[in-house]
Amino acid sequence: MIALTGKNQSYVLVLYGLCFPLIHVAHAQFILKMAAVQGGMGDADIKTDIKTEPSADGFGNNNANDGRVLSASPGSSSSTGSNKQTAAVTPEDQQTLLAVLQFLKKNKLSESVEILRREAGLPENSLDPKANESAGAGSGGAAGIVDLEGGDASSLLSRVTGSSSAGAQAPTKGTVQSGSGRDQPDVSVVLSAYSQQGDPTLYKVYYRDLKKFIETVLDCHRAELSQVFYPLFVHMYLELVYNNHESEAKAFFEKFSGDQECYYEEDLRILSGLTKKEHMRGNETLLDFRTSKFVLRISRDSYQLLKRHLQERQNNQIWNIIQEHLYIDIFDGMPRSKSQIDAMSGSLAGEAKREANKTKVYYGLLKEPEIELPLDDEDEEAENEEGKPKKKKPKKDSVGSKSKKQDPNAPSQNRIPLPELKDSDKLDKIMYMKEATKRIRLGPDNLPSVCFYTFLNAYQGLTAVDLTDDSSLIAGGFADSTVRVWSVTPKKLRKVKSAADLNLIDKESDDVLERIMDEKTASESKIMYGHSGPVYGISFSPDRNYLLSSSEDGTVRLWSLLTFTCLVAYKGHNYPVWDTQFSPYGYYFVSGGHDRVARLWATDHYQPLRIFSGHLADITCTRFHPNSNYVATGSSDRTIRLWDVLSGNCVRIFTGHKGPIHSLAFSPNGKFLASGATDGRVLLWDIGHGLMVGELKGHTDTIYSLRFSRDGEILASGSMDNTVRLWDAMKAFDDLETDDFTAATGHIHLQDNSQELLLGTYTTKSTPVIHLHFTRRNLLLAAGVSQL
Repeated sequence: MIALTGKNQSYVLVLYGLCFPLIHVAHAQFILKMAAVQGGMGDADIKTDIKTEPSADGFGNNNANDGRVLSASPGSSSSTGSNKQTAAVTPEDQQTLLAVLQFLKKNKLSESVEILRREAGLPENSLDPKANESAGAGSGGAAGIVDLEGGDASSLLSRVTGSSSAGAQAPTKGTVQSGSGRDQPDVSVVLSAYSQQGDPTLYKVYYRDLKKFIETVLDCHRAELSQVFYPLFVHMYLELVYNNHESEAKAFFEKFSGDQECYYEEDLRILSGLTKKEHMRGNETLLDFRTSKFVLRISRDSYQLLKRHLQERQNNQIWNIIQEHLYIDIFDGMPRSKSQIDAMSGSLAGEAKREANKTKVYYGLLKEPEIELPLDDEDEEAENEEGKPKKKKPKKDSVGSKSKKQDPNAPSQNRIPLPELKDSDKLDKIMYMKEATKRIRLGPDNLPSVCFYTFLNAYQGLTAVDLTDDSSLIAGGFADSTVRVWSVTPKKLRKVKSAADLNLIDKESDDVLERIMDEKTASESKIMYGHSGPVYGISFSPDRNYLLSSSEDGTVRLWSLLTFTCLVAYKGHNYPVWDTQFSPYGYYFVSGGHDRVARLWATDHYQPLRIFSGHLADITCTRFHPNSNYVATGSSDRTIRLWDVLSGNCVRIFTGHKGPIHSLAFSPNGKFLASGATDGRVLLWDIGHGLMVGELKGHTDTIYSLRFSRDGEILASGSMDNTVRLWDAMKAFDDLETDDFTAATGHIHLQDNSQELLLGTYTTKSTPVIHLHFTRRNLLLAAGVSQL
């Protein structure tokens, strides 16, 4: 099935016969529906035996869902119907139809061409280039001809469909450019926006006049209106370059680039390299700016002030750019201050629209299973040393008694299928609960001890670290493509015996799990080979039987920690995979990489179950929510997105970081999210309300690891500045004024209290901190590679 989006209609075209050339052309069936689209999404009217394909909505929600394990997305259900609908075909829609017809004709599906042509009500000579050229000229050139010679299916789709939406950023319409089709498909779509021919000498005048106007307005409006400077500067510069006004473009850039905010410095550096029209072909930065509207959040009064000024000055050049490339999210109320705007700015495509963060999120924890907790051995002693009966500790009847009652904010237990608990899982739960009874309660007056694991002589280049939940194993991924596992306890690592030896074991014995291990293979560490590139992400399964690794080679590998061999290589990403992580319940895992897409997998499926698409740059870190119903992703586009595992939809978009995001951590209660980036700041987010609620300053370099203590009282952050910092998370969240959450601006006033919340700083000699981990008793473990 191929979904094509035109200007006002959505076409769903189902093709049989293309994938199976042996099937006779007479069996090719086409069902076309043209329905009004709002927000770039329409329902497909398809026969009941046909599955709907992934589609993207106005918030960047990509439902590439596999219904084999998880329930189908509500938004992707197909409706039955046999009545074919027709609608008037506009010139833009006719252009899209012609592209499809040309594609079918090229594949020699002549009968299918006729069926589709009659379905759309096109004349018999619609595929005649001369006839179409004359028709296009008569309608102002709106219906151009697409030459598909030398192209393929992907080339066709990239020409006639709008690009994937960028979440909070409204999607732009895909257009097909007239001509010979020699340009790259993405460029033909992107560059059509910059074909306006204005006087190049007036661009500096227009921009300078607007800048002068905004600098003279009242202070309350100035900060908000100043937000338009950067996107206007970018698009005016690109228009000059595209129309071959190189000298004017260079002068424009040199004069006004210095006026932009410092957090756009890297983007401007890339932009400065686009000095000729040829440089714009296939440039990712250009595609980002063109395919997603830059979102600005402005009060109604400030917006009216800007609109009135442009209309009075008849400044159509700037007004056209605002309408074409910017999305102004207007709110009623007082204008925001400069500090409020700066806190939320910095993303590659502006802020998130308020509507993008209003979907209900079930952030509560799932109810823990009822597991009887046996008494400790010392409790079972009848008498103590004095011969008197010993008082027994009160018996705890279940693990996680704090979750006995269903949290009203929690999802239903069966919202997504979760693996059933095995006997070994129940034993581990019991051990966890016993450890929890001995846990140290942390606070400002009771800080944790820190144990640091330093990797010495790591000439292979340490790139990733992870520890098991019980802190018994530590694993490292290296640039030489190896994965290494160490035992942190005196117990050595052993492999399972060979099949011949296993047949000799008494399977009914009580210590069968010990007998199956081969003592001859015992060692303190194991090395696993399989990747063909640096290993950038690593994650242990909750039951400690498996290990995930992601690599530059584009694969995610699942390793057995019983045989220390690779079980599966999951292939779905086209480029390096920067991170991967197991679900808290096991079975599911998520991966993200350079292809800007995150994928949800199950260990027993070689294809992804969900594809989360919407980021504008590399996905650099991933993290599962404690209830396993949501996945958070951080990206080089400087945004954080929260995805619903059930539907595949993006339910939260957080902006505010000024650099690529490298670390994420959920609070133990699932209500809050912490994020760290190259800007050295830790931002705190309220998931339920979709708002930033805190900012922690102190680090001077990239924050590579964040971790909450087991009780959520303390947040630890590790950075490339060779420090571990401890923050009072409980105070940061308790001081929130919840009344502000309903503000019309969708933003609260952040307190500058980082120094009050900073509880301690631990400095290493020359070891950047790349991983943090709290043990079950709240001892803090840190890891890094020595730079000496």
